[in-house]
Amino acid sequence: MRTKVSFTAGGVSCVGYLYLPEGSGAVPCVVLCHGFSGTMDRLFDYAERFAAAGFAALVFDYRGFGESAGEPRQVPDLAGQRADIRAAVAFAREHVRGDPKSIVLWGNSLGGAHAVTVAADDRGIAAVVAQIPFNGFPKRLEGRSVGATAKLLGAIVWDAVRGRLGLRPYYIPMVGHPGELAVTATPEAEDHIRTLTGGDEKTLWRNTIAPRALLSMMRYRPALDAARLTCPLLVCAASEDHETPVETSRELADRAPHGELRVYPGTHFTFYTDPRFRDRVVADQIDFYRRTSAVA
Repeated sequence: MRTKVSFTAGGVSCVGYLYLPEGSGAVPCVVLCHGFSGTMDRLFDYAERFAAAGFAALVFDYRGFGESAGEPRQVPDLAGQRADIRAAVAFAREHVRGDPKSIVLWGNSLGGAHAVTVAADDRGIAAVVAQIPFNGFPKRLEGRSVGATAKLLGAIVWDAVRGRLGLRPYYIPMVGHPGELAVTATPEAEDHIRTLTGGDEKTLWRNTIAPRALLSMMRYRPALDAARLTCPLLVCAASEDHETPVETSRELADRAPHGELRVYPGTHFTFYTDPRFRDRVVADQIDFYRRTSAVA
């Protein structure tokens, strides 16, 4: 059963969908957090899989993205996104049938970093899964020249200045081809776009972003928060991931007092594109939640 829901975070209405399993008994709830430019529709399949396994699952859009309110649009606000996650957790504790102590977090990419950071400050979270999580930018950006990097840095600074002045954001594509001004420039641009849209023209995802948030991400170190976690953490990484490399993901698991790392064959985008791959990954995640926390 899927129900459209909304909750307020910092005066902004966030929209999501609550998936409930069959039956009427108490159930744990997985709160799913999407990535940097993502939208909740990319996580519907994950939510359905958790619900089929007997969990409730809550997916939602951060402020300024997808179906949620908030202006300006397509501007990632890291602190605001973490506030949105805390509001989603509060909603789940109040509205989902079951024990409010059986709330677990699940985050993808930047959402994985947020899940770790939010859980470090909330001892009521039972467990965390961080999938292909952000933990600092890689030292070397694959396929990007020095000149292209300089252009991107210029766009980041210009957008940040415009934000300080209250002007309209300076938008650039999230995904582009090599040589183009984009956050991610890759020969597989079209494949990545199809992945992020799911091949659906009605998708919530848009290939446009205000790059100012990349400045905040340069200073974002969720590994420091992983060291403060009191709950178990599972980090799921991809062996050929160039966006969130295994070595940075490993640091999260190593820093956490109760951390585990699992590395799967594939790339950053394999987690989105291969249903059989997701079968294995989600099965491992469900086993982790059941094995390490209070959830049934």
